[in-house]
Amino acid sequence: MREKFMEQLIKLHNELTSMGYMCQKAIALAMEGLLDGKKDSCHKAIVLAKETDEAEKNVENLCLKMILQQQPVASDLRKISAGLKMVTDMERMGDQAEDIAEIALGHRVGDWPKKVDLEAMSKEAISMVHKAVKAYVDNDLDLAKEVMAQDDVVDQYFETIQNQLIGFLAEDKTGAYIVDVLMVAKYLERIGDHAVNVAEWVEYAVTGVHKGHPDQLPLC
Repeated sequence: MREKFMEQLIKLHNELTSMGYMCQKAIALAMEGLLDGKKDSCHKAIVLAKETDEAEKNVENLCLKMILQQQPVASDLRKISAGLKMVTDMERMGDQAEDIAEIALGHRVGDWPKKVDLEAMSKEAISMVHKAVKAYVDNDLDLAKEVMAQDDVVDQYFETIQNQLIGFLAEDKTGAYIVDVLMVAKYLERIGDHAVNVAEWVEYAVTGVHKGHPDQLPLC
């Protein structure tokens, strides 16, 4: 029984890792399509985003099967519970990558993304996703905390870009383009938030305490 459970736990680990890297790739492709006008990259990002939807269902089914069939306790149950939470954030990252790709395909933004530092912001957001996944893979609590701290950098990029776009709006009549660019920045900011959520669930899997519930006693 324990041997079967360990096989399922390894499968869960692999599925979540694969889904995390899928999200990273989808975001990178969507931004490539937006910044460089590569429509093929946008289409690839959308395909990957759809695949994250299917991956979410697979992970959820696996987690529920493990809970019902194996009745895990303590740290094993934490890993499964964290997996169920993490997969939701990963799926939403895929959705936001798809939203960026669809904006890029709409031929509405033109050169506007290059007037603000969306590229640097996207690199920070992708870095957060990468570190969050790696923290899960390596059971690395320090790296998970690094992701949480890095969220301030992405938030600052969003605030700066938002202020720049407000300034552009005051002097220009291309409001529709500016709104699209602001939406991309917002999607990147949300991706950063989801990466933080993943990191917090890594922390929970390791310690038994979730940042959102500081009064919760660790499960041992």
